[in-house]
Amino acid sequence: MENVRDVDAKRHPTHGRGKKDETDPLQGVADIPECYEPDAEGLPEAVASPSFTTPQSAFVGELLPGNDSLATDWSRSYYGLSSQAFSKDIADVLLAPIDEMDIEMKPDGLIYLPEIKYRRILNKAFGPGGWGLAPRTETNVGPRVVSREYALVCMGRLVAIARGEQEYFDPSGIPTATEACKSNALMRCCKDLGVASELWDPRFIREFKEKHCIEVWGEHITTKKKKRLWRRKDQPKLDYPYRE
Repeated sequence: MENVRDVDAKRHPTHGRGKKDETDPLQGVADIPECYEPDAEGLPEAVASPSFTTPQSAFVGELLPGNDSLATDWSRSYYGLSSQAFSKDIADVLLAPIDEMDIEMKPDGLIYLPEIKYRRILNKAFGPGGWGLAPRTETNVGPRVVSREYALVCMGRLVAIARGEQEYFDPSGIPTATEACKSNALMRCCKDLGVASELWDPRFIREFKEKHCIEVWGEHITTKKKKRLWRRKDQPKLDYPYRE
C-alpha cells in the first residue's frame, strides 16, 4: 500500500523540489509584433470611415459635416461666448452715446433707432464682414406674426442670441416681414453689446420726449376717429393715416 507521500509525489512531480516550472507559457504561439496596428477592416464602419469626426462640445463649437474646422454650426454652438472682452477701441465704438438726431419716434410714443444705424455701428466697430447674424431656428410663420431666433456673431465668436418678430397683414407680405424680423433680432442682440442702451433707460426716455417730442391730436382720414399721437417737434405735422 502506497503511503501518502508517494501518492502526492505522483500527482505533483515538482512538489517539494524548490524549483519553479520554467516552461514558457507562450511556447508554440506565433510571435506577436511589438507594435500592433489593426487595419480598418476590423473596426466599426463609423470609426473606420475617413469622414469620422470626434463629437465636439457645444461650448467649443459644433462643426458642420466635412471636417471643416471653420464651418461652425451656429444653430447649436455657443463658441466663444464670454471668452474674452473686445478691445478698448471696439468697446468705445459700441458704447458711444447715440446722436439724439438719429432717434425716431412712433405715433404711439415709442422711440427707436433705425436698424440701419445698428448696422453702421457694427461695421464701424468690427468692419464690414467682421460680424453677422446666423439663424438658430426655422422661420415660424403664425397667423399674424413671423418670428425667428438669430445669433449675433462678431469676429468668429457668438455674442448674443435673440428672437426677432414682425407682424404682417397679408400672406403676400410674409417675405418683407421675414426680413424685418431679422432686423428686429439684430436690434435686440445689440442690447448685449451696449449699443443704444439709452433707449431702454426710463429716465433717458422721459427726458428725450420732454425735450424733443410733442403729443398732438390726430384724426383718422377714413373713420374720423381722433386719437392722441406723438411726433418729434422738428418733424412735419401728421398727415397719414392720421391727420393733425
